[in-house]
Amino acid sequence: PSAKFHVASMTRDGEDKDRSRSRDKKDSRPRSRDSRDRGARSKAEDHGVDTMKITDDDAAFILGKGGKTKEKIARVSGAEIELFERDLVLEIRGPKIKRKRAKKYCEGVMAQRTGPVNVTEEYDDDDLTMLNVPQEAVGFVTGRAGNFLRSIEEEWCTLMFFCEVDGSRGRGREYEKLAIFGEIRGRRGAELKVLSAVETKVPGYLDRIRNEVLDRDRGKDETGTWGTDTMTFKDDELSYALGKQGGTRKKLERSSQAVVQYVGNVALFSGTKSERRRAKEYMRWLFDQLAGPVYVEGWEERDDCTVVEVPSECIGYITGARRATLGTMEEEWGTLMFFMNKQEDRRGANRTEKLAIFGSERARRGAELKVMSGVETKSPGYYTRGVREKVSDKKGFDTDRLVFRDDELSYALGKEGATRKKLETASGAILQYVGNVAFIGGVKKERSRCREFIQWLLAQRRGTVTISDVGHRDDCTEVHIPENCKGWVTGNRGSELRRMEMQSSTYMFMALDERGEERLLIFSADAGSKTGDKGRMGAERLVNELVQEKLGSGGRGRSDSRRRSPSRRGRSDSRRPARRSPSRRRGDSRRRKDSRSRSRR
Repeated sequence: PSAKFHVASMTRDGEDKDRSRSRDKKDSRPRSRDSRDRGARSKAEDHGVDTMKITDDDAAFILGKGGKTKEKIARVSGAEIELFERDLVLEIRGPKIKRKRAKKYCEGVMAQRTGPVNVTEEYDDDDLTMLNVPQEAVGFVTGRAGNFLRSIEEEWCTLMFFCEVDGSRGRGREYEKLAIFGEIRGRRGAELKVLSAVETKVPGYLDRIRNEVLDRDRGKDETGTWGTDTMTFKDDELSYALGKQGGTRKKLERSSQAVVQYVGNVALFSGTKSERRRAKEYMRWLFDQLAGPVYVEGWEERDDCTVVEVPSECIGYITGARRATLGTMEEEWGTLMFFMNKQEDRRGANRTEKLAIFGSERARRGAELKVMSGVETKSPGYYTRGVREKVSDKKGFDTDRLVFRDDELSYALGKEGATRKKLETASGAILQYVGNVAFIGGVKKERSRCREFIQWLLAQRRGTVTISDVGHRDDCTEVHIPENCKGWVTGNRGSELRRMEMQSSTYMFMALDERGEERLLIFSADAGSKTGDKGRMGAERLVNELVQEKLGSGGRGRSDSRRRSPSRRGRSDSRRPARRSPSRRRGDSRRRKDSRSRSRR
């Protein structure tokens, strides 16, 4: 039976009053302020706050292990959810439709604690797919402790559970109803993943429900062209289309932006008309390559293609053994890549070959710059000879350029490219070094942010950086560290900051404000979440943990509990005076010297 809950709407004026009743405690954490908290943020006209009164047992179910269930509900519904455990109140913020969905999902999760969830017609707000799962496949689809369903939810940003419809559910039935909540693309991806699993346990099941599956949600997206196409494979073709550990299928899915799934020997392509067309074209080109090189006629007019001219002497380096290097780039950027030349070009002594890259604009640019960087390593100056700096005024996607000096390049690159990757992730832009030139791809805001990060990074080589005001930024959290904790938080030569940056995918450093006071700045385009490890919130929690660790030990710190990198341990050990072992006495060394001198005589 479904539980019933009291749901009350609140205005924004009542939000602070309710918040004051939460169990927030005054603690000794460092003072911080996030740039998101300042300035007015535009809200939808129907933005509001709803509350749900829940029980203590319900609170544990809503929160989930490590807060993951609450985060999942918020992610799927698009609403903000706050659980005040002391008052047992669930607060939901957002536009009306998102609040409605969030409350519905919370009710469904809580109802599972006492039994099966009863799903009625009222449950469907254009966010529900109901799928019949044969009884013999239910355990396989669920997985041990529900792990398979949870993995599908994570992959496709959905909420899924078995339910009863109109009070009918039981072992005597031939099928179980699986409810899938989310956006149309996520629901479709999750549904086809479940069908693929069912087909392995109940071969031929897709044929029974083919029309229902193909007609579901037809034309219900924003473009009005949503649908599903199919392609049937022979047994030997299926393994090729699937690829090692499903790599080829995933590559086609990401590059075409359609949902691509294999159910038995049938490939299903779901998406808009253009997405489905691309997916089928890419699949055809894959099979055409078995017969020989492929050339895509009219690639110049396509909006999903970029072609890079690669010198013949660099082709092997870019391709890699058994296509490993090219495959890695495809996986990293979600693209489809292959060399193509016309028949007459292949007969001549052509000094370059065309590398075709298919995918979204951002993905293509990332893969293209990666290829250019590789070619530049083998053939210096091929792409960068005569290239100058460039700053684009275009608000949409474009590429800027910065030219480094040799000493700046190694510093901006970091060990094994760690610094470049850190700046790229934190800024949200594409950052790639081609020779001594930094190429920065993205929309104007991302490019500007990345250029600033690089400038601050290089300025740190000359001393402390001054950043007077970050109040206008939406990508920064300012943390004021107690004076006696600063060295503990930064670590030896910044080792602790580097560790926290890597863990949270942020860019962090100590900087002076307009008054000359030092504070820690955490930069990232990703604000993070209250329970996740990534983004500014994740980094701030890591900083708080270090500060509490220092303060909890009376300001002395605990070297045994301090997590240190191997390089830090090596440096700290090197500062200790070397102690001789008992066997290394001065007399022993004299005896060895005497014996050596006697042997020379």
